[in-house]
Amino acid sequence: MVPGLSNGITFGLMRAITVREPGGPDVLEWTEVPDPVPGPGEVLIDVAASAVNRADLLQRQGFYPPPKGASDIIGLECSGTVAQVGEGVTGWSAGDEVCALLAGGGYAEKVVVPAPQVLPLPEGVDLVTAAALPEVACTVWSNVVMDGRLTSGETFLVHGGAGGIGTHAIQVAKALGATVAVTAGSDERLAKCAELGADITVNYKTQDFVAEVKSADVVLDNMGASYLGRNVDVLAQDGRLMIIGMQGGVKGELPIGKLLAKRAMVMATGLRGRSVESKGAIVAQVRERLWPLVGSGAVRPVVGEVVPMSDAARAHRLVDEGSVFGKVLLRREP
Repeated sequence: MVPGLSNGITFGLMRAITVREPGGPDVLEWTEVPDPVPGPGEVLIDVAASAVNRADLLQRQGFYPPPKGASDIIGLECSGTVAQVGEGVTGWSAGDEVCALLAGGGYAEKVVVPAPQVLPLPEGVDLVTAAALPEVACTVWSNVVMDGRLTSGETFLVHGGAGGIGTHAIQVAKALGATVAVTAGSDERLAKCAELGADITVNYKTQDFVAEVKSADVVLDNMGASYLGRNVDVLAQDGRLMIIGMQGGVKGELPIGKLLAKRAMVMATGLRGRSVESKGAIVAQVRERLWPLVGSGAVRPVVGEVVPMSDAARAHRLVDEGSVFGKVLLRREP
């Protein structure tokens, strides 16, 4: 390592997962890269853990490049300890245990993040487990609550209820007083969704979610084109369809007549490419309104597997297979 500042922080090389070339999980390599250095308004975090999101798999394959100025290293969230704060940063100090929403860089021993995207650990959540929260918390809260305007007494449908987003969304919607419907691919996974609070469970392999759910005020969809028509069918009057993924394709026909008759809204959103100010506004709401629900136990992180960070290829295979219930974490090794 190269000697650094007199306060004990060193700058030189750290270990991180890099992508040798676009491709399958085996292109992920645990290697040395230069340390990140915090600029004005930024926080340097010693990473304890990161988490695997489906967007990471797309980036590994070359389909989802990072936004301009973001780290090329994969990883959209992390937990860890503040190592250093940049000029102008207030509210955070070296030694604080935190988690953070990232535009990239999470699969590494250190990461730099804009201060508005840093969160304290929720009460009762340990440092490693906290890595499961920032991306799902900000995605669900911004789509379901801020834009989707879900309120008590409404019906909420989330597709992919057994994944990281789904397991979190079930709990948030339930805590807000909604009736919760989910889709998943096996009765075993649906039973676990019911344990988290799902009221209506639909096996998408054997059942039609429109027939089973009948009417939903807010739909959180990760499928895109293949579910578009049926998602509109299931919307209630003044319903809101929030599209956050395209696992089922990128182009579909939108039935405008049905939308007009229902006064319904279709909104497609992304989180990663937003400005720091926009992400900061979401993070602030998550801290103010969602973190107390986590602290009370009404919403809890669901972690299905913890994998050493150096074995990120195995973690990617687990997520790609869809066999894990909840999140897959990458834990930094000593």
